[in-house]
Amino acid sequence: MSDTVEVSDLASHVGAEIVIRGWVESTRAHGKVAFLDVRDGTGVVQGVVIKKEVADEVWERHATLTLETSVAVEGIVRGEPRAPGGHELTVTGLKILGGSDDYPIQPKDHGVDFLLDQRHLWLRSRVQWAGLKVRAEVEQAIHDFFYQRGFVRIDAPILTGAIGEHAGSLFETDYFGEKAYLAQTGQLYAEAAAAAFRSIYTFGPTFRAEKSKTRRHLTEFWMVEPEVAFMDSEGSMRLQEEFVSYLVERALERCQEELKMLERDTSKLETVRPPFPRLNYTDAVARLRELGSDLEWGSDLGAPDEVALTEGLDRPLFVFNYPREAKAFYMKENPADPRTFLCNDCLAPEGYGEIIGGSQREDDLERLRAGISSQGLPEEVYSWYLDLRRYGTFPHSGFGLGVERTVAWITGRPHVRELIPFPRLMNRLRP
Repeated sequence: MSDTVEVSDLASHVGAEIVIRGWVESTRAHGKVAFLDVRDGTGVVQGVVIKKEVADEVWERHATLTLETSVAVEGIVRGEPRAPGGHELTVTGLKILGGSDDYPIQPKDHGVDFLLDQRHLWLRSRVQWAGLKVRAEVEQAIHDFFYQRGFVRIDAPILTGAIGEHAGSLFETDYFGEKAYLAQTGQLYAEAAAAAFRSIYTFGPTFRAEKSKTRRHLTEFWMVEPEVAFMDSEGSMRLQEEFVSYLVERALERCQEELKMLERDTSKLETVRPPFPRLNYTDAVARLRELGSDLEWGSDLGAPDEVALTEGLDRPLFVFNYPREAKAFYMKENPADPRTFLCNDCLAPEGYGEIIGGSQREDDLERLRAGISSQGLPEEVYSWYLDLRRYGTFPHSGFGLGVERTVAWITGRPHVRELIPFPRLMNRLRP
C-alpha cells in the first residue's frame, strides 16, 4: 500500500495516492457510489467509492463496514470545499484492520448515564473529541503562559497530612498507620516553593469529597496554582485577568474548528481582555439584595448569586475581600476592614461562575497560628508551614484556576463532566 498520511496533513498530498488508517464514523451508498467517513484522531475525511473504478472485493467490503471498524483506506487526495476539512479521498483500496460488531453507541439519542457508562467509547464522538482538544490546548497554554514569564513548575504531593480547604471535604486514607488525605490543593507546598524560586506554579489533580451533583462539580479535577513572592492581592488580580485572557485568546486562535463543532458562539469570548470589572463583597451583597436575594453579609456566594452578579457581562468579574468566616484560615487579614480577608473570586459570565479563587496569604506568624486554631486544626500538622513565617516571612499571593470549569466556559458546554476524559462524580468511579 501507499504511504500512511494523517488527515490533518492531506492538504500537502493533493493528487497523491495515500493511505489513511482510522475508524469508520459512518457509511452510506447511493446506487453505484458509496461513501465512508474515517476518523484518524487528527480529523475526519470522506472517502468516495465508485463501483466501476474499484475491485469487486473493495465494493463488497465497504458494504460490510460497521461503526468504529478500524480500517486502512487507500485513495487519491482531491480538493473538495464541501467535504470536512476541504478534502476527500477517491478510494482505490480498503482493508479491515479490526471489526466492530454491535457497537454500543449508535447515531440516536442516548441518556447521559448510558454514555458515561460507555465513556471509554464516548470519547470518540466528535463533540467529546472537540471539547477535549480544547482542553489540551488550554493546558498547553497554561504552561506556555507561565514559562514565558519565568515561573518554575513545582509538583506538589497528592498524599498529604495537612488540609488546605475544608475538613469536611477530604478523602481520607491510611498511610502506614498514619492518617493521610488526597490533596485538596497544592497551595501550602506552593508557598514553600515561592520562597525558593519567587514565582512558581503547581499543576495537577485535586480532590474534594463534596456530595454535590451540580453541573459545576467533580470529586477529582485539575487545578493550576501560581504563587508569587512579594505580590499583593491587587497584583494577583492583575495576573489572573492576564492569565484568563491569554487562555481564551489561545483557544480562539488555535481551536476554531473545534469550537465550531461545539457550536460555541465565539463572539462572547472575543471581548475577554483586561481589565475585568471588580466588585467588593459588601457591595455584591447589597446588589444581590436589591435583586431580591436574602443573602446575609458573612455568607459565601452560591451559584445563583454568581450567575446574578455576572448577568449581561462580556468578561469575568472579580468579587473581592470576602468575610473571614466564608474563607480559609491562610488568607491575610484586610487592614482596612479586619472583618474581611484580602482575597477574591473570579466569576465567569454566562452562568459558569467561579473559575478562580485567590488571596494574599497571611504572612504574620501569630495571626496564622490563630487562624489555624480558630478552625480547630491541629497545629503540629502545620509546623512546617508555620516555619515559612518563622524563617524569613514575606508577603505573597496566589490563586487556583479549575481547568474543567474554565474549559466548560470557553467551549460553552453545559457540564464539566464532558471536559475531563474520565469524570469522577459522587456516584461514578468507572470506567
